[in-house]
Amino acid sequence: MLLLRRVLIGVGVVALVAGIAALVPLGLAHEKPLAICASDPRTYPSAGIEGWRGEQLENAATIMATASDLGFARDGQILGVMTAMGESSLRNIDYGDWETSGFTNPDGSRTTSIGLFQQQEWWGSVEQRMDPATSATLFYERLARVPDWPSMDPSLAIHRVQINLDPTYYSRYAADATAVVDALSMPC
Repeated sequence: MLLLRRVLIGVGVVALVAGIAALVPLGLAHEKPLAICASDPRTYPSAGIEGWRGEQLENAATIMATASDLGFARDGQILGVMTAMGESSLRNIDYGDWETSGFTNPDGSRTTSIGLFQQQEWWGSVEQRMDPATSATLFYERLARVPDWPSMDPSLAIHRVQINLDPTYYSRYAADATAVVDALSMPC
């Protein structure tokens, strides 16, 4: 009788532990995902957003904050992020088209493109073009001067600022830029 009692208690304990072990993952599966905070890179998903991660998301957040400070809403933020995706893959690089592809300016001179937006020397000093917030400000100041930019195709509006060889070049980044801006815009 004592042996049967111990066996039943043992089976009960095993069943209880197994039940708890099965319920814990189910409970965790229903937990709200952690919020992404644009101002806190520690909250960025390790898998990234549409493949953009780490430093790239930090630069996107800086572009978005700069745009917001200058009065640009979501659509303007998307354009800035699209531009930097197309120009530098959202990396603040100290080289440009001349170094990577041998591209020259229309007059044949060497390009001097650097930074997130691959801005040439007439945009500002090296320090300005290499500072993510300042280079974003330079971009948005020029975008603001494009008449009716909000009603234009986004890639064409960007082209009016960047003067890329292909006016539709930035279109390929629209979905990714929208996903990044929307994810980084969530309340945290």
